[in-house]
Amino acid sequence: MTLHLEVLVLAPIGRDGKIASSILAASRISSCICSSLDEAMPLLDRAHCLVVAEEALISADRSLFAAWLENQPAWSDFPIVLLTMRGTEFDKRLAFLDRHLIVLERPFLASSFANSVRSALRARARQIEVKSYIEQKQEVTQRQNLLIRELHHRVKNTLANVRAMMGATAMSTDSVEEFVRNFSARIVSLAETHSILTDDYWQTASLNKLLEGELRHYETDDSPRIRLEGPNVALIADIAVPVGMALHELASNSAKFGALSRPEGQLAVCWSVGSSGAGQTLSLAWQERNGPPVQTPKRRGFGTALLEKVVPVQCDAKVELDYQQDGLRFTLVLPLRETRLVPSYS
Repeated sequence: MTLHLEVLVLAPIGRDGKIASSILAASRISSCICSSLDEAMPLLDRAHCLVVAEEALISADRSLFAAWLENQPAWSDFPIVLLTMRGTEFDKRLAFLDRHLIVLERPFLASSFANSVRSALRARARQIEVKSYIEQKQEVTQRQNLLIRELHHRVKNTLANVRAMMGATAMSTDSVEEFVRNFSARIVSLAETHSILTDDYWQTASLNKLLEGELRHYETDDSPRIRLEGPNVALIADIAVPVGMALHELASNSAKFGALSRPEGQLAVCWSVGSSGAGQTLSLAWQERNGPPVQTPKRRGFGTALLEKVVPVQCDAKVELDYQQDGLRFTLVLPLRETRLVPSYS
């Protein structure tokens, strides 16, 4: 953290420097006495005001100081209290100080000097407030631009998902009624995932909430048959959307043909988070029991394509569908990485 100096005092001849510093101390204004302009230059960026004797500048190389003043940002008008000798004309060699200048003739009253410095410090404080306001405006603008770009990306991916779902659902259904029913259910599932994401300003979605949203309709209060077990895991949006769609397909398939289609059927979904060389990894297992005998499907519809092709590509995941006779088993292993662009599929 950079410490700010209130006042730099550059008056190397005589006792002006010590007198000025003592007057400021009596007014509870901190100061730092410099013996030359070269000594003061590295401290200017940390100071709020410069008190300088005219002769200290005239006898020094002023080029770096003039360049520093010229290159100040638009919000900055660095205040300078220039100590001159009474009855002398302003030295034109110091004309570059003009817009920054408060001139105080010597000898001066302590009160006049203290008031001049206070005025300079108030001006600097207002400038810093302007700087803060500008930075806040810039930060808001940058964030708005980022959110707009992110929104464009999300909308594009969402439309690609909807288009893929529509085409694949049409190819895997035999009637308009079946298409409307299946496609509507998939749209509702996608909307619920998006709702979870927007509640968190499109940052992350809880894996627990995704599972509960898909499975709560199939649970029974009198005899629980669904077990969810695992730590709290936050999935970034690019992973949450395809994972949410995959969970919907698994739940829908189980309710139609698997364990959740029978009162005695049971489902266990267990997951864990481990570490690998590239970071954290999510491992999830979906295991059904006590449902109808399982058979490998003869036709590969949208759900199978989503689980075996889309999720591995979009999530950089490893998946396995095991059609065990006593119950379907699905396993998923994916890296929990930072947000990245997701390829669309068709």
